[in-house]
Order: sequence, then structure tokens, then C-alpha cells
Amino acid sequence: MANPDAPTFENTIVALDQSGELLTKVMYAFGGQSSVNTTDEIQELERELYPLLSKHSDDISLNTKLFARVKSVYENQASFHLDKEQKKLLEETYKSFVRGGANLPEDKQAKLRELNEKISMLQLTFGQNTLKETNAFQLVIDNKEDLSGLPEDVIVKAAQTAQENGLDGKWVFTLHNPSVMPFLQYADKRDLREKIFKAYTNRGNNNNENDNKEVVKQLVAARLEKARLMGYEDYAAFVLEENMAKNEKNVYDLLDKIWPSALAKAKEELADINAEIKKEGGNYEAEGWDWRYYFEKAKKAKYNLDENEMRPYFELGHVREGIFYVANKLYGITFTEIKDIPKPDPDALAFECKDKDGTHLGVLYMDFFTRPGKGGGAWCGVSRSQTYKDGKRVAPVVTTVFNFSKPAEGQPALLTADETETVFHEFGHALHGLFCDVHYYGVSDVPRDFVELPSQVDEHWAVEPEVLKVYAKHYQTGEVIPQALVDKMIKSGKYGQGFATTEYLAASYLDMDYHVLKEIPADLDIEKFEAKVLGDRGLIRQIPSRYRSTYFGHTMEGGYTAGYIWAEVLDCDAFQAYKETGNIFNPEVASKFRKYVLTPGGIDDAMDMYVNFRGKQPSIDPLLENRGLK
Repeated sequence: MANPDAPTFENTIVALDQSGELLTKVMYAFGGQSSVNTTDEIQELERELYPLLSKHSDDISLNTKLFARVKSVYENQASFHLDKEQKKLLEETYKSFVRGGANLPEDKQAKLRELNEKISMLQLTFGQNTLKETNAFQLVIDNKEDLSGLPEDVIVKAAQTAQENGLDGKWVFTLHNPSVMPFLQYADKRDLREKIFKAYTNRGNNNNENDNKEVVKQLVAARLEKARLMGYEDYAAFVLEENMAKNEKNVYDLLDKIWPSALAKAKEELADINAEIKKEGGNYEAEGWDWRYYFEKAKKAKYNLDENEMRPYFELGHVREGIFYVANKLYGITFTEIKDIPKPDPDALAFECKDKDGTHLGVLYMDFFTRPGKGGGAWCGVSRSQTYKDGKRVAPVVTTVFNFSKPAEGQPALLTADETETVFHEFGHALHGLFCDVHYYGVSDVPRDFVELPSQVDEHWAVEPEVLKVYAKHYQTGEVIPQALVDKMIKSGKYGQGFATTEYLAASYLDMDYHVLKEIPADLDIEKFEAKVLGDRGLIRQIPSRYRSTYFGHTMEGGYTAGYIWAEVLDCDAFQAYKETGNIFNPEVASKFRKYVLTPGGIDDAMDMYVNFRGKQPSIDPLLENRGLK
């Protein structure tokens, strides 16, 4: 900015791209800690830092002298003889200033700063409240009869949780998924299922100091105001412009194509569930707290498959070796554990990843178990992004984070089939980070609805019989998962997709409907809005949205949920490319996927990257077939 020389690509665009290195390092470290080991002190520090970071970002985007230099390079780019990657960096840099408000008049820039700080703090508050709500609830059981139906390992873990909370001799269940979901799936006591279900689905909606309803209302209003300030009619239009979907119509068109089939399938599953209730002598219709419990019974009746039959074959260490096996078969890469390295938790693991020629690709951290200071869910992040410095590749440091139940001392960590797929999913993100090979930070990102392609496609290998026989080994005997059990898994694989697809699409509709609002009523009632959005589309009462408004972190903390279903169109079509060859490890297909999807960051347009890999645009048919909706 203070450079007296005429602006060039190197002294302006590259210099800007490489600036702030120390702050980036610090924020990667701080952000990593706050997400997996937060404390009251860290949360207070976040509340102090986030406004400063928002101001710092605005100070860059709204700096008139800096923007003048960027604009000069952008308007005279023909004279700099840029290659494709450099042109993309220039385009993204210029666009980031424009979308950051650089073209706004001074009074509107001042308003934008105010809105950015407000949005930043509301998103932070939402996330902190959700974590507090999740940690606040405990279902304490002191009568062993109330544990009826629960698997032994779940009971052992609940006893351990009780002991950790000074409640020796009792059993404690929490709202963390590895605790609440098995309880809803197996606990015979209907009143206790109802209690924990309502606590789970009302997080952030308890009219206490952690209530998120007003946060959601203010956040949606602030986002709309920002979008209008930037010249868009609503916030969805502002965000989707940068995604593959491009506009609201394309998102709704896709959701509307899938919704009727998913809802019809869910109603079929509900009929099966109600039949199981009657079979047991119940004279009531299923409610939300009954779904997982009776669905498990319906599934067993139809396919003679019990989830607990599979768990002994999904030991965490074996699953980890399974993802490494798939990556090695596809790309020739290897993973070797690193012992002497700082970790986010003593139970976390670290691995060096080497390419097929033995060169260093990067470092992968894996942090598996839930703990009170850890955010919920699973995700993949970086401690260091890949780039080049002085002509040499700077290798990335990638972290995958999960929230599995930590087993009792001396016991194995046995995963469900869904948790196993989650390991494959986050590892797919990790591969995307490890394979990235770009020269500038500013071209490393891909659109939000494309970033899930590498993760979701990786899930497909988890349940392929050829792969199951490699990693699905009984934790005690080492016996490979029996073919009869694999056959039952395959036959039952699409059963339950009515529920899974409907609850997911419900969240996508909810997300979109908030952000296509053209005005926010002063008396906006979050609960009534949610009920209308989902009720008008016919969502049955037994299936809540996967994320209700008051704990919908994917959208209220940033991101865009509707993008996941678009990515699923891509991932199902992409896996079809392997299946069509008759070889799920086809080296030519894998090489093209690495070259055109995993390596180039955001240098190319997302659809161009996909077409370069696949040779054509994606079809929705593989998605419908994969979910059993066709």
C-alpha cells in the first residue's frame, strides 16, 4: 500500500496474498484450540478477539489506496502476461474487495463495518450457546432396570461418564451424539427416550441465558441488511453467487426434485414403525423419540440385521487402516504414525503422508473422542495451508476431528456403520487438503457446494464388499466380516433413506427459507417460522429437521447447508465413473480425480473441474439410486 512503485501483479497481488503470515499462524493455532479444547477463558478471549479480527478484515477490504492498486492491476492485466493460476488469483483478489464493500460510498462502508462486526459476534454467540446447552444436560439413571435394551458397551460408557461427574454407581447420558443416539436407538424406557429427545431437539430453545432464538432473529436480519447494502435482494443471492448452484432457483429445483420421493419413502418407514409398535401391544402412534428405537426393530424384522452385530467389526483402529488402504490403492500414498509431535489431546494421533514416489505430502492429525470442551460433530481443518515459498512446496498440516465415545479403560472403540462412514468422509476432506498443489493462498478454496465432493465420494468405499473384507475384522478374533452379514448390510443399505433424506432436506429448506426473506418482521417468531416452513411442505411430525433453528450451526455459524445435497449429486455421479469400469480402484479414474478435483484448489471453475474429470456434467440419477428413491 505504501509502495511508491507502480502497482504490478508481484508487488501488489502476490504481496497481499503472502501478507499476514504471523496472524494466520496464530489464528490457526487459536482456532484449533477453541474448537477442540475450549474453556471459559478461551470463550471470553474469542469475544474480545472477534470484533478486532472483523475490523482488521474490513480495514483491508475497505482501504481505498490498496483497492486502487488492486484495481489498477486488474484493469491492466493484459500487460502482465499472467498464467491461468495468476489470473485466477487476480480475479479472486479483486472480487474479494468488491464483495467486501470497496466500491461502496463512505457512509455505506461504515454501515458495512458495523454489520460485519455484529454478524461475527452473533455467529460466535450462537456457537458458544449451543456448546453450553449441549454440555448442560445430563440424563442421570440410578435404577439398573431403566437401562433395559441398551448394549453393554453403551452402559459401560454411561457408568464411566457418571464416575467422571462424581456420580459413582449411576449412569449418565448426555446430548453428545455418541451418547444420545444409542439411547434413542436401544433404550426400552419410552419416557426416558422422550426426555432426552426433547432435550436434544430443544437446545438453544429453553428461554435461558443460552437461548438462541433472538440470536437467530438478529443474525438473519443483519445478513439481509448486509446483502441489501451490497446490492442484492436477499442474503441467499449474495452467498449463492459464489457457489456452484449460482442462484436460489437452482437450489430449490434440486430440493424439490428429491423431496416428494424422500417424503413418500419416509411415510412407508413410518408405517413399518407403527406396525412394530402394534406388534408389541402399543396403542399409540410413533413420535420422534420412537423413530430410531422402532426403526431398529423394523430393520431387524425385514433384514434380520442388528446394528450391534456389525459394531465388533468396526473397531476404530481397523477402520483407520481401512481408509489408509483405500487411499493407497487409489493413489499409492502411505501414512506412517509420528509419535514425537505436539497433539491437541493425548488420545489424538498424527501421521506423515508420503506420495507414491516417497516424497512428503503433509501431516494428518486425527482427534477421535468427545470431551466437554470440544465442539459437536465432525470436521476437517488445517493448521497450515499448502502453498509455495521461495519456489518450494510448503506441505499442509491437516486435522480431522470426530466425537466418538471414548471407550472404558482397556476396551476397544467400536463404531457404528454411520460413524465408520464419518471417518471415510472426513478423510476425504483430508485428502483434498493433502493433495492441494497451488502457489497462492488465494486460489486454494473451492465453492462451498463443491468442497463436499471429495469427502462424500470417499464414503462410497466404506461399504464396498471388497473394502469391508480388508478392514472390517472382528476386534477379538480377527475374523473378517462374514459374507452373510455383508449381504444383509447391502440389502438393508437403502432402508432408512426416507428418514435420512427427509430430515436432511428439511434442514436445507429451513436454511434457504431464512435467507431468501426480503424483509424480517419485527415480531418474527423463530418456532412458528420453522413450523410453517416444514409444515407447508408436509414434513411428518415424527421427523424433525436434522438441525433445528436454535442449534443449526452449519448455517448460523457460517456455511450453507443446501450445498451438501448438490455435492451429493456430484459424488454419486463421480463414484459411478469407477463402477462403470468394473474396478472401484481403477487407476486411470483415480488419477483423473486427483488431477482435476483434488489438486488444483480453486484455479478452475468448479463445474469445469468436474467435467474435466468426468467428461460430462453430472446426472441426478445416481443420487436417487444411491438413496433408494428411484
